[in-house]
Amino acid sequence: MTELASVDSLLEITAHARLAAIVDSSFDAIVSKDLNSIITSWNAAAQRMFGYTAEEAVGRSVLMLIPDHLKDEETDIISRVRKGELLASYETIRRRKDGGLIAVSLTISPIRNASGEIIGASKIARDITASKESERRIRLLLREVNHRVKNQFAVILSMIRETSKRSTDPREFEEMIRSRIMALSRSHDLLVNSEWAGASLFDLAQEQLKPFGHEARVSLSGPLLTLQPNAVQNLGMAFHELGTNSSKYGALASEAGRLEITWRIVEGASDKLEIHLLWDETMPVREGERPRGRQDESTRKGFGTVVLQRVAPQSLNGLAVLDRSPGHLSWSLTAPLDSIIVPQLGADLPETETS
Repeated sequence: MTELASVDSLLEITAHARLAAIVDSSFDAIVSKDLNSIITSWNAAAQRMFGYTAEEAVGRSVLMLIPDHLKDEETDIISRVRKGELLASYETIRRRKDGGLIAVSLTISPIRNASGEIIGASKIARDITASKESERRIRLLLREVNHRVKNQFAVILSMIRETSKRSTDPREFEEMIRSRIMALSRSHDLLVNSEWAGASLFDLAQEQLKPFGHEARVSLSGPLLTLQPNAVQNLGMAFHELGTNSSKYGALASEAGRLEITWRIVEGASDKLEIHLLWDETMPVREGERPRGRQDESTRKGFGTVVLQRVAPQSLNGLAVLDRSPGHLSWSLTAPLDSIIVPQLGADLPETETS
């Protein structure tokens, strides 16, 4: 009998040692407390999560971890533990030693002594801050996407209305609408890839000009700027309309044509920073030849002209000038920098020029 008792005692000690090792090595905070909410054990993960050492925590009330507006939680927890209930995982907030709040998932179960009497509770806390932040970002992103989709629907309806006013050929109408919607889609793709944080001006111009080819005739130059979503959409439309016109009548339609897109930051009125963007294309014109399509387009105020002279500049609180002459077309935009770019906290702004 003595040998059996010794074996049982050894097994019990071994089991306790294994349990202690599991608790100590757990990535989750494991805390035990008595029925007066006094902490009786505190593992290493609890120290990492809440900032208190075991010496600081054991013997103190668990209420030190609970924000004031959630103190009633503990009363309910102890009441249910006394009844022998196992509290399924639930999400709540706890306070760290430094005063910061942390989102946690808690599972609580009663602790019984050898007689089966409930003497306290074991609490397992898992840090879910990262997952809650991810959920928050997803909700914000969905709201942003919903807003942008509605905005794009309005833009598409405007495209259809304005294009139908100026097109009598169903095939031409279909082609123009398709190309404009695809241009919106390209801008949309850039925003989706950045989770609607914006897109670089260089990438936007390059992406909108890609369908027209002739990259060797195109030059892009300017400081690195990240555009706000609104600027991505409206400048994307402007680049598409300019590119379409250029591929039919301008620099991209002629082997000798050249297109330069440049942008710079200058000090404007009241020392406010502005962006000056210039689309400048040149192409050869035979003597006495009138540029094809341009005078007609200017006279009838096509959708592209409306975008360039009104929609794009007004949406960016700026001004634009569209200038056509034989062998040359330019579109210049001046707008407040804060209406176009995404603020970069702690980052230096590109060098400015004096206007």
